[in-house]
Amino acid sequence: MPVGTAGTVKALTVDQVAATGADIILGNTYHLMLRPTAERVRRLGGLHRFMRWEKPILTDSGGFQVMSLSKIAKVTEEAVTFQSHLDGSRHVLSPERSIEIQADLLGSDIVMQLDQLVGLPAPEEKVAEAMRLSARWGTRSKNAFGERDTQALFAIQQGGTSEILRKESADRLIETEYDGYAIGGLAVGEGHEAMCEVLDFAPGQLPAERPRYLMGVGKPIDIVEAVYRGVDMFDCVLPTRSGRHGQAWTWDGPVNLKNARFAEDDDALDPASDVPASRDYSKAYLHHLVKSDEILGQVLLSWHNIAFFQRLMAEMRTAIAEGRLDAFRAAFRSRAAGSDSAA
Repeated sequence: MPVGTAGTVKALTVDQVAATGADIILGNTYHLMLRPTAERVRRLGGLHRFMRWEKPILTDSGGFQVMSLSKIAKVTEEAVTFQSHLDGSRHVLSPERSIEIQADLLGSDIVMQLDQLVGLPAPEEKVAEAMRLSARWGTRSKNAFGERDTQALFAIQQGGTSEILRKESADRLIETEYDGYAIGGLAVGEGHEAMCEVLDFAPGQLPAERPRYLMGVGKPIDIVEAVYRGVDMFDCVLPTRSGRHGQAWTWDGPVNLKNARFAEDDDALDPASDVPASRDYSKAYLHHLVKSDEILGQVLLSWHNIAFFQRLMAEMRTAIAEGRLDAFRAAFRSRAAGSDSAA
């Protein structure tokens, strides 16, 4: 899912995003509730109409940004109180308020429960405490969400890198019953290998008949390894963030267009692509745009990267359907190992 933090996938129009094959994007509760405010988005017809995106939208709960961006955040059983990183104004985000913002004001299709983030590594006692608070907040989120015909509510499994805590979290969430389940609390400092070790058991603790969503991940090799272990859905700012900083993702790993070796490279990033950004512009031209700090360079590389990630997912879906995911994974790992920094 491309990330549309503040009602926009950075540097791209919704038509460009849709043309890459994206069927769903992610919106950010924290940023939208602060600016332009969720109430204003509601008055203007909801997030779909506001940003002119007609396909599904998943919104995060706001919890991650509260913990990582706000100037001061205080967590209690009732809610998290924080100061805006924009102007220092005070806000209270409870499970019920998060559901109201996402489901009723923004009008998202997939709503996430409010949870508590713990960066890793962290003491197991702290991880366990946050996991159990998140489970209780999940129940409150479910009660606030109620029964809805056209919107879904996802819970978030926590527990750090502990298999025992992850199992307890999953059991608590399954007892409450949700439309889908996210694996949270990863990609927060534990590293690729530790993440994969958690994914060896975490997806299997969640219902196979419901979507399983790994939040905030990640690099292509992370996604391939997670799909191999049973994960269905992903979101990450990496494609557009990389694009804004001169990096293009390819089947042979990342390409840094700032590098002088591309100054006279007349080849496109992907001549076989049906995406203009990948097919119609030479690496030399992209290098020139990046070095000149031209906005078009950020647009083209973000467009290319979003398209590459969509193509990666499409190729994996085909590999699964044809019973050759093992071979796909092995080939991808081999190419990633041969690149400078694909992992």
